This record gives sequence, structure tokens and C-alpha cells, in this order.
Amino acid sequence: MTDEPTGAVRGPGRRPGSPDTRAGILSAARSLFAERGLKGTTIRAVAAAAGVDPALVHHYFGAKDDLFLAAMQIKVDPRAAMAPVVAGGADAAGENLMRVAVQVWDDPEIRLSLLGIARGVFDSDTQSLVRDGFLGLVLGPVGKGLDLDRADVRMPLVASQVFGFIIMRYVLRVEPLASMPAEQVVATYAPTLQRYFTGDLP
Repeated sequence: MTDEPTGAVRGPGRRPGSPDTRAGILSAARSLFAERGLKGTTIRAVAAAAGVDPALVHHYFGAKDDLFLAAMQIKVDPRAAMAPVVAGGADAAGENLMRVAVQVWDDPEIRLSLLGIARGVFDSDTQSLVRDGFLGLVLGPVGKGLDLDRADVRMPLVASQVFGFIIMRYVLRVEPLASMPAEQVVATYAPTLQRYFTGDLP
């Protein structure tokens, strides 16, 4: 697919700085995020591990969420990519989310940066990064933005469907899903996702 993903913004903004200092901060951040998760990691802790002042971490990377995305080396800002899903409303969320997911993952350059993260679900050392990145920064805000009832139940169900799709199509490349046209993928998955978004729950 040649079109740029709807709402996909490449790379969270990064300020210029010393390569060694930036690399040290990112290395410390990856280790702490993997060990403690997003919620359990603070800017102050990252700064201490990197041997720098917390203000320098903020200067180079901004807020903690921005630091997390930089540490994950994601070439698309998922917060911007998910904006059309929230803007489209709850009644169209299933189709819109699936369309964004396919557009982003079908982009070869973005896919390369995301494959390592997706494979991290099988690595106990990085599972917290995958969980916090995917649920915490990508899908969690969508549930809040759509003002869903029982979002704490609905969004993990959505995540299970989307992540399963990602693993099967892009990581394991299982046919016929791996080569299925994008529109067919959207039409196949959207109704199930929509049920998770707005359908009756047990």
C-alpha cells in the first residue's frame, strides 16, 4: 500500500542533543520500562539510571509517554494514528480501527520498527513494553476517547483481536491472511471488533 496511513505521524518529536547523552537516556529508559512497565517508571528514575538531571530528560524527550515511544523506536506516533478512530465515533470504531491497523502495518518502513515490538510478546523480558505500549498508549486512550461503557473490559477484548491479527498476518505470515487484500481484511475483522466496542457483553 502506497498511501500514508491516515493520521499516522512518523516518529514522536525529538529535540537535538548529544548522541552519547541521548543514547544513555534511551538505554536506561528501555531497561526500566521493561522491568517496571510504563506506570512504574518515572522520569526521575530514568535520569538517575542514566546519570543525568531529570530536566535533561524532559529537554530531550518531553513527557514520559514521549520518552517511552522514543525508547521503543517506533516510527509512527500511535496517539496520532488512532485520532481518526476516536473522531469517527463509537459506531464506526471497529472499521476505523481495523483500517488504521492495516494501513500502518502494511507500510514496509513502519512495519520494520513494529515487528520487534510485536515479537516481544513472546519474550518475558519485554512483555511489559508490549503490554504498556499497545494497551496503555494505543488502545487505552481510544476507549476513553470514545467514552465507552465498561471500557476496561472492552479494550482488552479489542486488543486480543487486533494483536492476534498482527501476529498471524505480519509475524507468522499465515496464509491466506498474510496475502489477503486490505479491504477484505477490514471487512472480515471489523464486525467482530465492533461487537467488542459497542455490542452487549456477557
